[in-house]
Amino acid sequence: MLKDFINKYRDDEMEPVRNGFGEALVEEGEKNKDIVVLAGDVTESTRCDKFAEKFPKRFFNVGVAEQGMASIAAGLGISGKIPFIASYATFSPGRNWEQIRTTIAYNDSNVKIAGHHAGIMTGPDGATHQAIEDIATMRVMPNMKVIVPCDVNEAKKATIAASKMWGPVYLRFVREKTPVITMKSAPFVPGKAEIFWNSADGKKRKTRVPQVCIAACGPLVANALSAAEMLEKEDIGSVVLNVHTIKPLDEKKILEMAKKCGAFVSVEDHNVIGGLGSAIAELLAKENPTPMEFIGLQDTFGESGNPWELVDKYGMSPKDIVKAAKKAIKKK
Repeated sequence: MLKDFINKYRDDEMEPVRNGFGEALVEEGEKNKDIVVLAGDVTESTRCDKFAEKFPKRFFNVGVAEQGMASIAAGLGISGKIPFIASYATFSPGRNWEQIRTTIAYNDSNVKIAGHHAGIMTGPDGATHQAIEDIATMRVMPNMKVIVPCDVNEAKKATIAASKMWGPVYLRFVREKTPVITMKSAPFVPGKAEIFWNSADGKKRKTRVPQVCIAACGPLVANALSAAEMLEKEDIGSVVLNVHTIKPLDEKKILEMAKKCGAFVSVEDHNVIGGLGSAIAELLAKENPTPMEFIGLQDTFGESGNPWELVDKYGMSPKDIVKAAKKAIKKK
């Protein structure tokens, strides 16, 4: 049963994505003395605590002062350091958006912004702490790169990659334990979307020509994979694309899938306005108009509740993705 597939992940292979961020900070901090970390009085929950313990002279708790944190980091970033700033996404980049824009992005300062507790999966903390517009507000900034890891392993790789690339990077992390989808040894290349499922390549199952591409980011990649299995049982072929880098978008791969599949569904724990789906739609509208459906928050705030129950309530379950895929296919 596909329900068992998801429950297996939830019960047996679950870990917070933010753990990968914390592990990467310590590992890279040992290799590179220029890495420094600033936290907005949420050191433990953003997983900066281990770095703080190991490198106390390179860690700065600026308190509840996200605007100051961004401005301090901007100076460090143009002075040879590699600063990571960490807080809840509703506060950073939420509260300090103007400082990020003017002091970091405008100056192309080498700052890495870690937005934690993003999306509706923040759960019981409710709408005030569920950042559902951060992808939109960050990807519009010139010089800014935006990465949304799908699991703890990818989060670690994304953090390491961010430390090695020049310029501002926004890393988006959820709070809840989520499915561990990728292997620790799997490659990670910023800006390169990865095919996690292709019905045309099945070895143990009957191969089917893909009729729809399901492009997902973050932990909801797991729901996209479950939806692909459900479609398979209905003799509908699909491709699941893990679009971990939303900016710069892998335009080549997106256009390739548009031509092969002829229909798209975007899946994200974010408002459907301005996020992954919008980025894909902008590209397709310009280069290859393609029928598309959008899974995510439908221009609404969330509420307090169990994270996975909220995902289901707000139409981001595997069943919702299947329904959207069929709708997109019918538009061809």
